[in-house]
Amino acid sequence: MAAATDVADKQPQAYLPDFCAPGTILIILLVAELVAILLTLVSFETGTFLTELSKMSMFVLWMALLGTGLLCTIRPWAERQGNMRAFVICFLLLELMILVLAELTWQLTDIFGEAVIINDTHGAFLLRTFAASSIVVALGMRYLYISSEWRRSIILEAQSRISALQALIRPHFLFNSMNTIASLTRSNPRQAEEAVEDLADLMRANLNAPKDRTTLKEELETAAIYQRIEKLRLGDRLKVRWDVGNLPMRALIPSLTIQPLLENAVYHGIELLPEGGEIVVTGKNADGQLDICIRNPVASDQSRKSGGNQMAMSNIQQRFELAYGSSARVEVSAAEKEYSVRLVFPCDEGAACES
Repeated sequence: MAAATDVADKQPQAYLPDFCAPGTILIILLVAELVAILLTLVSFETGTFLTELSKMSMFVLWMALLGTGLLCTIRPWAERQGNMRAFVICFLLLELMILVLAELTWQLTDIFGEAVIINDTHGAFLLRTFAASSIVVALGMRYLYISSEWRRSIILEAQSRISALQALIRPHFLFNSMNTIASLTRSNPRQAEEAVEDLADLMRANLNAPKDRTTLKEELETAAIYQRIEKLRLGDRLKVRWDVGNLPMRALIPSLTIQPLLENAVYHGIELLPEGGEIVVTGKNADGQLDICIRNPVASDQSRKSGGNQMAMSNIQQRFELAYGSSARVEVSAAEKEYSVRLVFPCDEGAACES
């Protein structure tokens, strides 16, 4: 639990959404137009609704666009200030920007008359703008704050569950590995020593305080260690074909993803087949999207329970959702004689994503 808390505390708080994203901008503009309609409804005179709405929409939408641009610019810096300070800073900056825009609008109205926007006294216009914007901005910031705290609690819970799952190595794997090593100590002491070192490396990768993400190179190395240990026990029954040369090895992936999938392929597939089989691991990089697929043969009469398999898949799906949101997919395909898992996720590390 302590490790999970430490990991979560090191992560930037997801307090402010990505205001530079087109989807976020669209939502803000729709909300701003709704506010403009509501303000027009409470103030227009009969027969002037469309005229007043057009003026109000122009004013409110400009405020929304400029405010979004401001938040897009300061978001990385504001997130490092903590929730409460970020709330106060963003609120004050937005209100200052709105008052400056309101004053500019008044001056333009004073010059060009009703063609621009508002009929009102100077002080009343600024006061009304400040009051309405304060309510809207405060409600928006409060919503973001509550959403941030909710997401933070979800991340903490998920990280604690992930830490527990990452620390688990199936007991049968440990027992089988130790038995294999014990038998090798007499027949091939050098190979037994290498197996002990591999098992220690694998245990270290599983039990160390987990990093949120690791490089593909490190992840594939951990999976290869597991393969070597199982190869000692299963011999020629286990074959693994790696076709991952096109993947950018410095790109990041949620830690301990491929090794558990390889372990599932052995435990639920190869071990149940008297003649064994081949696990195929493929990977490609297409326009910044990484695509990794693990395929293994399965027995037609699956006699082994799939609870552990489902737990590992649930773990991986949850981590990918937390790391990438809707931009990643974890696809599972179970045919009569083949089982496959496909991971599709963005490579967002700049130059590291070049093959």
